[in-house]
Amino acid sequence: MGPTASGKSALALEWARRFDGEIVSVDSALVYRGLDIGAAKPTREEQAQVRHHLLDVREPWQPYSAAEFAGDAEAALRRIAARGKLPILAGGTGLYFSALFDGLSPMPEADAGVRAEIAAEAERCGWPAMHVVLARIDAGAAAKIKPTDPQRIQRALEVFRISGKPISQWQRESHGRKFPFRMLKLVLAPRERSVLHERIERRFDAMLETGFLDEVHRLRDMPELRNHPAPLDLPAIRAVGYRQAWAFLDGKTTAGEFRDKAIFATRQLAKRQLTWLRGELAARWFDPQAERSGLDEALRRFLG
Repeated sequence: MGPTASGKSALALEWARRFDGEIVSVDSALVYRGLDIGAAKPTREEQAQVRHHLLDVREPWQPYSAAEFAGDAEAALRRIAARGKLPILAGGTGLYFSALFDGLSPMPEADAGVRAEIAAEAERCGWPAMHVVLARIDAGAAAKIKPTDPQRIQRALEVFRISGKPISQWQRESHGRKFPFRMLKLVLAPRERSVLHERIERRFDAMLETGFLDEVHRLRDMPELRNHPAPLDLPAIRAVGYRQAWAFLDGKTTAGEFRDKAIFATRQLAKRQLTWLRGELAARWFDPQAERSGLDEALRRFLG
C-alpha cells in the first residue's frame, strides 16, 4: 500500500518474481482499458513476466464499484492461492482496500434510470446545486462529499431516491466481514514529502515523453466518449492527470498550466492517500529506499 509514485508496483513485481507470486491490482484507474501511460499501468513485458489481476476489466465509459472490486479481488486471491502461488495486493485506492478487508454496507445497487434523472438535473442546474439538494436530505454525507465530486453526489442521491434512506445511514449500518486470508500490511512512503513530490514530478514528465497526450487523444476519439454528454464526469476520465489533459486538449489551458495542474492534482491525491493510510493501524510503514532491508525482513518473517 502507499501513495502514488512511492514504488509499490516495482516492489510487488520484484517480490512476485522472487517468491512465485501473482499481483492483484488495487487501483481504481487501472481497471479501465486505455488508461495505460497516465495511470502507470504495468507494461506488457511486466505482465508477461508476472500474472496481474484486475487490470483492464472495464471500458472507460463503464461503471465499476468498490463492491464489484471486492468480489472480483477475493475471487482472484482464492484462485491464486489454489494454484499454490503467493497473492500480492498492490495499489493505492483506499476505498478498494476497505471494501475488500472490511466489507461495504449492503446498500441498493445502481439504477440506470435514476442515475440518468440525476445527471439530467445536474446538467440543468450544476453539481454544486445538487450538492445543496443532498445537504437537505443527508447533511452527514454532504459534509464528507465535495460539491465538485459528481460521482459521489450522484451515488448519494441515487441511494436516497431508491431506498428513502440516506446513504450515511446505510454506511452506519454496515456489517464488517472477516477477511479470509492471513495478511501482512506494508505501507511504502518516503519519510520526506519532498522526495515523494520529486518522484511525482519526474514520473509525470516521463509519462509526457512516452506519449501520454497521444493516449488521451485516442480516448477522446472513442465514439462512446466523443458522444458522451459529460465525459469529464466519468470516473475513468476524472483519474488524476486525465482530467487535466482533457482540459488542455480542449484549449482551456496552456501546456505549462496543464503540467502544473496535473502535478498539483497528483500531489493532492498522494496527500489524501497518506491521510487514509494513517488510519490503517495494523500496517507497518517503510521508506522504500532507506529501509529496503526492513521490507525484505518483514516479508521473510511473514512467509516463515
